[in-house]
Amino acid sequence: MNKQLAVWAFLAMSVIGPCAARAEFVVEVTKGQTEAIPIAIVPFASPEITAASFDVAQLVSDDLARSGRFKTMDRKDMIEQPHKGAGIAFDDWRRLNNDYMVVGSMTPDGTDHYSIAYELYNVLTKQRLLGFQINSNRPGLRSAAHQIADAVFEKILGIRGAFSTRIAYISVLGHLPNRTFQLIVADADGENPHVVMQSPEPLMSPSWSPDGQSLAYVSFEERLPTVYVQTLRTGDRRRVSAHAGVNQAPAWSPDGKKLALVLSTRDGNLDVYVMDLSTQQLSRITDDPGIDTEPQWSKDGQSLYFTSDRAGGPQIYKVGIHPGDKPRRLTFQGSYNAMPHVSPDESQLSFVTQEDGAYRIATLDLRGRGEVQVLTKGHFDISPSYAPNGAVLIYGTRDRGRGVLALVSADGRVQQRLVSSEGELQAPAWAPF
Repeated sequence: MNKQLAVWAFLAMSVIGPCAARAEFVVEVTKGQTEAIPIAIVPFASPEITAASFDVAQLVSDDLARSGRFKTMDRKDMIEQPHKGAGIAFDDWRRLNNDYMVVGSMTPDGTDHYSIAYELYNVLTKQRLLGFQINSNRPGLRSAAHQIADAVFEKILGIRGAFSTRIAYISVLGHLPNRTFQLIVADADGENPHVVMQSPEPLMSPSWSPDGQSLAYVSFEERLPTVYVQTLRTGDRRRVSAHAGVNQAPAWSPDGKKLALVLSTRDGNLDVYVMDLSTQQLSRITDDPGIDTEPQWSKDGQSLYFTSDRAGGPQIYKVGIHPGDKPRRLTFQGSYNAMPHVSPDESQLSFVTQEDGAYRIATLDLRGRGEVQVLTKGHFDISPSYAPNGAVLIYGTRDRGRGVLALVSADGRVQQRLVSSEGELQAPAWAPF
């Protein structure tokens, strides 16, 4: 295996090194949009209610600020705190340089239940843009706040918000030879982490089912790579691929009935296959002496994007899933392009490219002139995955010597980092709506 291919194989199957223990996330906006929209999120409830429950308005403000698209007003700069549109002195809020504001109230509605009413106003036109009421119990208040942020985000930007969605990722704990690998599902902001699977052997490549109810992933618990599918609600899981040799890189078809995956032939070569989950029947998609890996489905389920070194180095290709379909090369800029991931509307393809000796996240325009844009500037940025609204990608990177998760907007203008005080994180995958 040549040096470049060895690096590619390492990236595709890397397991980040030792760490201590998982801790809470801190979301850092490392690059924001210069023309971020000024907005004020006024506290929804009295201090007594907030202390006894949860500060919904603060999380709405935090969500919008972390998106990099909004500049939220500090509460200490608010001259008043109205709870309804009738109490808003619009001229005062306009002089404080706010384009929009959200007001609301949260009132008790039985034991540990609350009624949340909120309104979104355009400060410049004094127009009421949104007005809704949400009922929630105490454990659901965080979810309610994400829903409000989603609604505000979509109303102002015209893009569906993804604050209420989830992510999956791998966490590596401990030190050799006593490492523990965890497959974790958490809220999109890293909160509420839940361990789906834990093993002393590597876990890799989590992939969400289209309905968001299951995860496919690779486990080495039997010392050989094996593909499992696990139902999140029940914890039930089944082994779907344990062929001799390599079983890796599972990817769900849009209808949830098939998995694309990579298997090795008798001579050790890697090729892309499609498995019918109901029958376990395999269809071979690629047949080439080169290494073909990392399949991703097209939106219509009739084609696969994948990485291959058939031209001498890792590049992205697309091939139909029907017999006789020939692969078509998509990337030509640079000598290394791998780990493809398709945007939800299939207008973009994200991938890992090598630039100035570093591995970075780039996108390929699939509907225009095929332009390539490099979005990140790290040294080891890998495993991109789109949010279900296509506006943001999550990926793995290194921060001060540790594996962390990071986010970048699809246009590269907004960048964030999900930093855990302890732990090594990798292989993020964003869940569907």
